[in-house]
Amino acid sequence: MDLVAVAQAGLGYRGAEGRVIMGDMLEFGARLRAHRCAAGLSQQELAGKSGLSAKTIGNLERGRARWPHPSSVLRLADALELSAADRSEFVAAADRRLSGAGGPPAPRQHRDPGTAADVTAGYRHGLPLDTAAFTGRDAQLELIMAVPDGAGPGGVVTLRAVAGMPGVGKTALAVHAAHLLTGAFPDRQLFIDLHGHTPGRDAVRPEDALAGLLAAVGVDPGFLPADLAGRAVLWRDKMAGQRAVLVLDNAASSAQVTPLLPGGGSSLVLITSRRHLADLPGAVVPVLVGTLPPAQARAMFRQLAPRQAGADAALVDELAGLAGNLPLAVSLLARLHARHPSWTLADLIAETRGSLLTLSAEHDSIAAAFDVSWRYLDAARQRLLALLGLHPGPDADAYASAALAGVPVALARQMLDDLHREGLLIETGHRRYRMHDLIRSYALGQARAIMTADEREAALGRLVGYYTRTAARADALTVSRVRATPPREPQPVAAGSEWPDLGGGAAALTWTRAERPNLLACLDHVTGTGQAAKVVALTAVLGGLLRRDGPWAEAVTRHAVAAQAARSVDDRPGLADALLRLGTAQGLAGNYQDAIGTLAAALGVYRDLTDRVGQAGALLELGHVEMLTDDYQSAADSIGQGLEIYRAADDKPGQAGALILLGGVRRRSDDFAGAAIALSQGLDICAALGDRAGQAHALRELGDVRRLTGDYQAAIGHLERALALSRADDDRLAQANALTWLGGVRRLTGDNRAAVADLEQALRIQAGLDNLNGQGNALTLLGEARQATGDYEAAARDLEHALRLFRRLGSPSGQAQVLGWLGDLRRETGDYAASAVHLAETLRLSRSLGDKGGEATALNSVGQLHYAQGDTGLALACHQQALDLAREIASPWDEAHALVGLGRCARADGDLPLARGLLGQADTIFCRTGAGEAAGLSAEIDSIGDGQPAARPP
Repeated sequence: MDLVAVAQAGLGYRGAEGRVIMGDMLEFGARLRAHRCAAGLSQQELAGKSGLSAKTIGNLERGRARWPHPSSVLRLADALELSAADRSEFVAAADRRLSGAGGPPAPRQHRDPGTAADVTAGYRHGLPLDTAAFTGRDAQLELIMAVPDGAGPGGVVTLRAVAGMPGVGKTALAVHAAHLLTGAFPDRQLFIDLHGHTPGRDAVRPEDALAGLLAAVGVDPGFLPADLAGRAVLWRDKMAGQRAVLVLDNAASSAQVTPLLPGGGSSLVLITSRRHLADLPGAVVPVLVGTLPPAQARAMFRQLAPRQAGADAALVDELAGLAGNLPLAVSLLARLHARHPSWTLADLIAETRGSLLTLSAEHDSIAAAFDVSWRYLDAARQRLLALLGLHPGPDADAYASAALAGVPVALARQMLDDLHREGLLIETGHRRYRMHDLIRSYALGQARAIMTADEREAALGRLVGYYTRTAARADALTVSRVRATPPREPQPVAAGSEWPDLGGGAAALTWTRAERPNLLACLDHVTGTGQAAKVVALTAVLGGLLRRDGPWAEAVTRHAVAAQAARSVDDRPGLADALLRLGTAQGLAGNYQDAIGTLAAALGVYRDLTDRVGQAGALLELGHVEMLTDDYQSAADSIGQGLEIYRAADDKPGQAGALILLGGVRRRSDDFAGAAIALSQGLDICAALGDRAGQAHALRELGDVRRLTGDYQAAIGHLERALALSRADDDRLAQANALTWLGGVRRLTGDNRAAVADLEQALRIQAGLDNLNGQGNALTLLGEARQATGDYEAAARDLEHALRLFRRLGSPSGQAQVLGWLGDLRRETGDYAASAVHLAETLRLSRSLGDKGGEATALNSVGQLHYAQGDTGLALACHQQALDLAREIASPWDEAHALVGLGRCARADGDLPLARGLLGQADTIFCRTGAGEAAGLSAEIDSIGDGQPAARPP
């Protein structure tokens, strides 16, 4: 059969190696049908093996279900028992469909928020799997799907509150409805479990839920506002104009939910809760969910237990009645019946009637179903289910389960699959499982019944040990070796321990982000139970992730607790490390004075311990914070001391970090030659180490040095390389910084259109990160570029916004730069009084900082203002001072502008030869550096040859 016939028939043919062969021309649905037919399965049989509904499989094969969910594709591949090659082609066909025209965007790499919130993040389409056996609920679906006419751009936020008793199927209804409404709300679909009624877990705080949601829409968690109000405002801003459906599952209260609601746009919010949430704002449509009508409960059972399709309706009704017509209990009994093919319905009814009812009357039917399922598990699976009830985190994979149970990973994986098939676990990702709240409560009760307190604590100890050791391995692979905190001695590894394959840095970071909620839950457990040594160890291995992903306010809290725990057990090395991480986090959060005090304390402990490498790390972090406060001399001293220690220890990563920081300090201190030497040395070491993040940092700093020394093409080359490295590392902050400085250099070359494009992109990223300093820098340069194009209104708006940000941050250097450009802008628009005020403040700030480059720029601007007002004497004095400073620090840009000012003054005074000579010198510099001013200045020099009087530019 040829491939055309294969495509038409929806079949495949087997090659010599036994594989089903199909061409790329085939659609995913045809490929699915071909594999199913080759396996000799009906749609109903494939549904039973995969856990999907027969209707879903039929829709996929006919092309009616346009976008197969990645999890569904993997479940189908497992059920079809595809070979490795067939599986790869099968998944690739789905991937092509997902990324093709008209389909949803492919999932983006994301940073796991790592809060208590279990949020489906990083996907525009991030809903859990639709329930395979969803049945009935027509009236409730009609209420949910009655979207107001205002839905659409500029429409309204629609709220639906889905309420009902446990196990009644609230989540399944909300998820099913959300899947049905993806066409009406195509921009984004998100799901978050708020754990309002999860046994053993506190309800998710609104600020933590917002951290997860903001991460899902692309906000870097490291730059989240620390307070609930700030996060809520940012969330509403991000959702403005979005046509999105948001499922807020398992809500505890209106107070928990209200900050999570979008403020505008055209979103649908589905809120599930066991409680009636009466205090939600706006018009909330209640959707009450009761038990299933008997006919629907019967239909659900038959769908999940297909061999009873022709069974006596009375017996099925009786069984459903014993399950209370609750979907959760019905599904458990159906799966139990499917696992015992020799049982009749009468047998299952007898088993259910004979089970021990352990919960309250409202939950009797669910308890009965649990008891029956429990009784027919073997002892090993009973024990694992009970232990999973003890797990403090939201989910578990085979490795964590193996550690918890003390069994090999292969056995744990098999038992998890069995428990999932029994309906006792929910698969949230590839071989990752969580429990329904009621099953967790039941499992926790069984753990207390069949195990002693010592046995339970030993299991949790194994789990915490596994997470701590694996996180330490991941941390070593993902944290940049430049300026890294000194590593702690790892915990001893038990014989026979097994680990996930962390591969390189990218895989290790993916693992850490996926496990972050579990890691933090374990940290909360050891903190709450007073296990101080484990608090210190687990917080330490989380340090790299907290530094990279934040939120930094949480990092401050976690490291402060670790420092106190270290003090309580007199762990001096642990205390030094915790203080170092705490000071770093305080600096990232902008608490500079607290950071300096904490880092000084860390340095003191390291000195008491005679830990030289620890001292060097503390000195580098201290120098970095001192640089951010514009105390360049102290920063250079601290970093220099650290560098000497690293050199004495022959510590190459430490030397690279110190040299890059030292280069940054020298650049800010106008020592461009010294900065270039230090940065080049640091860059070479990072390249030898293969540290891309370190290389990108060095190249950004070096690019700015080249800009300041007038080598614009070299600057562009360095910054483009830095941008490429940062994109390869998916480091959004580093990308934004590179784009900012790249836009600044393009402005200097006169390529204002490209400059604006780079700077607007940088600004979008920085705003998404909520990085105020980064936004201020991008806005300043964007204002300069727009001013150069004559768009004074937009330029003023950008510069004034930047000034507000720098004042909020308390950054004198940032304020000085913005005020200088605002002064130039006011002069160009004729507002000389405002210009004088701005430039006087710029000059004062630059001198107070010892910033000779900033002072030279400000003096040139003041000279231009005097010249525009007709006072050539004062203008001449200002430009001469600027020229002297520019030559002292070797700043060609400032030198050329001082020469231009002096030349214009000479021309105004009638000394045309001198004017031509001075302007010619400036022109030479502009041409050598490739500055955009070169073209205009050449025309001005030519006009002097005609003996024309000087025209006073504004």
